[in-house]
Amino acid sequence: MTRLSSYRDFDWVLLGFVLLLSLISVLEIKSATLHTKFHGFDQKQIGFLAIGIVLMFLISLIDYHRLIDTVHWAYGVGILSLVAVALFGTKVLGGKRWISFHGAHFQPSEWIKLILIVAVARFFWGLTGRDLTWPDIGKVSAMVFVPMAFVLKQPDLGTSLTYLPILICGLFLGGIRFKQVAIILLALIFVGGVAWKSGKHLKPYQQARIDAFMNPDSDPRGSGYQIRQSLIAVGSGGVWGKGANKGTQTQGDFLPIPYTDFIFAAFCEEHGFVGAVGVLLLYFLILMRLIQNAQTASDLPGSFIIMGVVAVIVFQVAVNVGMVVGLMPVTGIPLPLLSYGGSSVLFTFLALGIVMNVRMSRFVN
Repeated sequence: MTRLSSYRDFDWVLLGFVLLLSLISVLEIKSATLHTKFHGFDQKQIGFLAIGIVLMFLISLIDYHRLIDTVHWAYGVGILSLVAVALFGTKVLGGKRWISFHGAHFQPSEWIKLILIVAVARFFWGLTGRDLTWPDIGKVSAMVFVPMAFVLKQPDLGTSLTYLPILICGLFLGGIRFKQVAIILLALIFVGGVAWKSGKHLKPYQQARIDAFMNPDSDPRGSGYQIRQSLIAVGSGGVWGKGANKGTQTQGDFLPIPYTDFIFAAFCEEHGFVGAVGVLLLYFLILMRLIQNAQTASDLPGSFIIMGVVAVIVFQVAVNVGMVVGLMPVTGIPLPLLSYGGSSVLFTFLALGIVMNVRMSRFVN
């Protein structure tokens, strides 16, 4: 059986859900930027999506076992790219996170997520048949914490936090014992308490975000502005919403960056509770299809890879939606497939391409 013939096992239902969410993204970005200097970003998003779809089909043709075999090289290149950002990166709004090349901006921290998903899958594949030891936990933790430290230095707390679900998912599926979990949690509580008491736990802007989360009214025109405007936008949408292009918070430019971090708030204002539930239902269906593919994977690394993708998407959706409705601090984590951004879109479609290959390889010798 040739690899091409296995396209009959391609998950077209999953792709349909993804494309529907992508269409909603383009329409909402167009609406959210209609009367701003960012008007036209919907066309750029279409370009990102087109490239992402092509890359998804291309990577779905590559046997994921080859990716696993060469991931150590990819990991090394990823670390070097983070070093390059630190040395030669473009600084925007106080953060050095991108490498500029002929007008294009490349954000290596997004691609590290994909590398870590495959690297963690390979690590636990090598442990098959034996219990997880403390040295094993230390090794896989170091594998994740090294790039995480580089990204924190940029500084980009939001993206660095997206690496943690990959580690947690790997440890859980790898068979970490309850006693080990309890010891780790106690150690984290102790270290966190010491760091908090020392006064060196957070940068000023991070502390301001925490304070704004705890009490948005303490600085309504400063650190609490984003959360207040987001809550107003979500609440004003009501049950059915105000309609496309009719959201006063969004169109009046009160809602900050409504095409990226707060796109869900803009969508809620225009399409209300019903629209918000519809989008969350789409995410649920996408996640269920991914989990189903993980359950039917032909081997352990295939299941690990798909569940790593699931962990990242669940984390990003939970944090972004929680941020929009005031249940979590502002972190700058985009909403997958809905927020504007080339790096985020391309990561998601590349990850889906690997998922498709795992599915297509179920009956291929």
